[in-house]
Amino acid sequence: MRWTSALLTGALVITSCTGSDTPPAPKTREINAIPTSTTVPMFTTAQPGDTLAPPAIPLEPLDYEIEWTELGGNVDEGRLTVPLDYANPQGETIELYVTRHRADPDGRIGSLLVNNGGPGSPASTMGLNATSWFLPAITERFDVVGWDPRGTGVSGGAVDCIDDAEYDEFFATGDITPDDSSEKADLVRLAEEFAMRCEERVGRALQYIGTNNSARDMDAIRQALGEGQVSYFGFSYGSELGAVWATLFPTTVRAAVFDGAADPNADSTESTLQQWIGFENALNTFLAECSATASCAFHNGGDAESAFDALFVQLDKSPLPGPGGRADINLGVAVTGVVRAMYSDRFWPELERSLNNAQSGDGAGLLALQDDYYQRGADGTYSNLLESFQAISCADDPERLTVEEADQQAEVLIGAAPRLFPYSTGSYTCSFFPAAIDPRVDVTGVGAGPIVVVGTTGDPSTPLDSSRRMAAALEDGRLVVVEANQHTGYRVNSCIEDTIHSYLIQLEAPDTETVCG
Repeated sequence: MRWTSALLTGALVITSCTGSDTPPAPKTREINAIPTSTTVPMFTTAQPGDTLAPPAIPLEPLDYEIEWTELGGNVDEGRLTVPLDYANPQGETIELYVTRHRADPDGRIGSLLVNNGGPGSPASTMGLNATSWFLPAITERFDVVGWDPRGTGVSGGAVDCIDDAEYDEFFATGDITPDDSSEKADLVRLAEEFAMRCEERVGRALQYIGTNNSARDMDAIRQALGEGQVSYFGFSYGSELGAVWATLFPTTVRAAVFDGAADPNADSTESTLQQWIGFENALNTFLAECSATASCAFHNGGDAESAFDALFVQLDKSPLPGPGGRADINLGVAVTGVVRAMYSDRFWPELERSLNNAQSGDGAGLLALQDDYYQRGADGTYSNLLESFQAISCADDPERLTVEEADQQAEVLIGAAPRLFPYSTGSYTCSFFPAAIDPRVDVTGVGAGPIVVVGTTGDPSTPLDSSRRMAAALEDGRLVVVEANQHTGYRVNSCIEDTIHSYLIQLEAPDTETVCG
């Protein structure tokens, strides 16, 4: 999914997630079936004054090679060694974990690189479970190649900043509407502590896990596969990664699909505003449908809107006790739980019940939705996606605002989506991260040929207008609009499936603004 920009959950403000970043699940798999991340040895941390201007192609050619191991079912896994710093290709290296689902040899077209979003989602699961992600039209014609991007999963530079037992402290205890300087100081302190932990545990690699380097890794994978051109399918933040790749390596692009694309030219504030409005609109649709449907568990006599507003005010004043010693269900927890349910109307029945139970004093359902968003397992362990997401986002963002500057920047956001995002402070986390030495390049896609961009009408995370702006930013972006209340559009209906398949297989690019109802 593309995670929400500036979703303040407890102490940390999540900034500029593209991200989902993992897309809504195809019908045969769960949305969050992603492996747990691991850490890598520490490196010496680069200093804030350091600069980096690596070329799109390394200064000296490298011989990239993947040694594949068969896992059965036409699936392979392997490791690829790449430079930590592409400006110094003969220097320190890291490994990428790569997976592949092989096509039918008789009909094979080539390789299809894939990414499921975030930033921070390990995408190796897409190669391991390609037939759950994609229909046979794709899996029979393409080798589906997934990998854990640097900084994620079991690849090098993987980010693990805090222990599982500390998640509630960092993401569920802070007051997102602080009433005094002490409560605000707690938010700042935890944001600074999180950044410090990331720097200590990840080390030098923390500044080399941004989107530019992941795009360079994509070209290294292409070279290791021995193909002059490859195709690409990216969901959510995967669209941003793909757009950077198409900008840096346009002549290597055979075809590319960006499903659930964000506006690549929006700064962090504008991106946050777009997402806030998208999620608020989705929530308002949910509440209106609930008010109009007597069977809705949160019907409240046909006025779900007023009941929702009253519940959130009450949670801000008096959080509900958490189950089993967990953190209390406060306003921040409730916001995150509702946001999680907005990614697809498949989750709306669960949200109805959770809101109804919270109204009766039981907040466990809202906490469970937050836990799902943060990928908390039944045993209390967490995926490291949230930590990777934050670190990659900060590596891409050139700004390092002071607390005062962050609060000033947030003034344009406060009140823009009052029902779901009643925040009163700015985003502080990137303020305490090391300097961004390789901020994300501007997206153009010049020379890459036609690229299909998919946007859905009811997408809260990457609203349709954001996807439209991605298509406009590309030299030859072709927008396809899917009518659906969910994040990303592939597999919503046969129209979008046929459109994408015809493009990837026959290279028949649709007209821009094609609509799949």
